Amino acid sequence: MSWLWSNFGLVWDLTVAHVILSVLPILIGFVVSIPIGWVANRYHASRGTVLTVCGILYAIPSLPLFVSMPALIGTQILNPINVIIALSIYALALMVRSTADALASVSGDVLQSATAVGFSTWKRFWTVELPLSGPVLLAGLRVVSVSTVSLVSIGSLIGVSSLGNLFTDGIQRNFPDEVIIGIVAIMIIALVFDTILVLFGRLLMPWTLVDRRSKRASRRAALTAVTEA
Repeated sequence: MSWLWSNFGLVWDLTVAHVILSVLPILIGFVVSIPIGWVANRYHASRGTVLTVCGILYAIPSLPLFVSMPALIGTQILNPINVIIALSIYALALMVRSTADALASVSGDVLQSATAVGFSTWKRFWTVELPLSGPVLLAGLRVVSVSTVSLVSIGSLIGVSSLGNLFTDGIQRNFPDEVIIGIVAIMIIALVFDTILVLFGRLLMPWTLVDRRSKRASRRAALTAVTEA
């Protein structure tokens, strides 16, 4: 712990860099996955192809992708954009399947009812499909968040500053305390991100809380009835 207090400024700077490199790919992956997931869900003939391509993208080894990114997009090797774009690809690969599954989870009867009352395809998507698919989307986004926060550290191997620097430096110096601090810091970031997403979910989808309370009340009532019987 003495090393942490002596180098708190360094750890804080690396933490801020790690957070920035994590947030942007999560947001990009989420936003881009919505239209792609919608296409995969609406046109069933394309679903298998789209999800297969996304699965292949996620199977690309991270370090070779980071290293090859400058040649693909014409940036410098130390440019953080390389890491952001690479992580956005991984986030997109995960979120497209989650988005397609989330939209598919919306009841067909609900969609037919929305169409029957005069909703256009565009209006039905924004006011019916997207809100009702929110819980499944949130679950997928939470997985993407944890995955992205973890993968950011690999960028340190190509010289992009993040908490991964503590791993490389600690291993080179045979100083395990530095490695442990980096691991704990990344876990804390992942936990904070997950907590924020859960809070946003409760704020934007308050009906899910009502549903959970109703289910708990139903279980309690059923349990009481069985006990009394």
